[in-house]
Amino acid sequence: MTNSKHILITGSNGQLGNECRVLSLNYPQYTYTFVSRDELPIDDFDAVKKIFSCTQFDYCINCAAYTAVDQAEVEQSLAFKMNAEAVENLAGLCKQYSVQFIHISTDYVFDGENALGYNELDATSPLNVYGASKLAGEKAALAINPSSIIIRTSWVYSSFGKNFVKTMMRLMREKEQISVVADQIGRPTYAADLADAIFNIISKHHQIIPGIYHFANEGIISWFEFAQEIKLIRANNCQIMPIKSIEYPVPAKRPHYSILSTNKIESTFGIHMSHWKDSLRRCMQLIQ
Repeated sequence: MTNSKHILITGSNGQLGNECRVLSLNYPQYTYTFVSRDELPIDDFDAVKKIFSCTQFDYCINCAAYTAVDQAEVEQSLAFKMNAEAVENLAGLCKQYSVQFIHISTDYVFDGENALGYNELDATSPLNVYGASKLAGEKAALAINPSSIIIRTSWVYSSFGKNFVKTMMRLMREKEQISVVADQIGRPTYAADLADAIFNIISKHHQIIPGIYHFANEGIISWFEFAQEIKLIRANNCQIMPIKSIEYPVPAKRPHYSILSTNKIESTFGIHMSHWKDSLRRCMQLIQ
């Protein structure tokens, strides 16, 4: 007979899901169920209900999401089904079965017009369908399950999956010159650091305070500055040209200043924010 806490992690093949799987080795006191989209599509409500009825979980970390920001402009119904309806269903089941729900959201719930950055109480105003669908998921989860924890994050990258860091590393190998947007400002997030914060919260289960929190690495930069640091670490000769967002048109509009204040999660759970440069170097060492 064991009193081990059981953690369900959805979206296990994504960046954060994979980082949670790696980090779980440092927390052998817990039991884990990792499910990918192929194994458990969170928008398959019957399948999700079945796994909750068959297994008693203590925590559900929802890393699953529709994340194709530009494609969401044409696949609106799918984006809302995954990011809002499925999240509401998960949150409701967590309440029904007394499971602590931890859900990941995004800085794209803001319009980026506040150059001072955003705390958890600031008004939301998404610029694109993806942001609107994630905001709808936040609201639905908290409405049906006020004990939920929502963690908004920004500019996520990892040694797993597709992301800005890996794309820049590839382009710098292939090209002599690339152009990178310099008028979008934010805080990068190494998914391994976010996973560590989530496990930190779970390990303090008797002190869990529900609500919305922001998480991102320390430091405020542009995508151009991000690319410059990648070039520096790689000791690459590729020339990086700064451009404006208007010069790189995409279907979904992005916020210009998506700077998340992380004071609340730091003070509530005693979480330390690594500087983005330090985290980037750790990640790139794994990629290389």
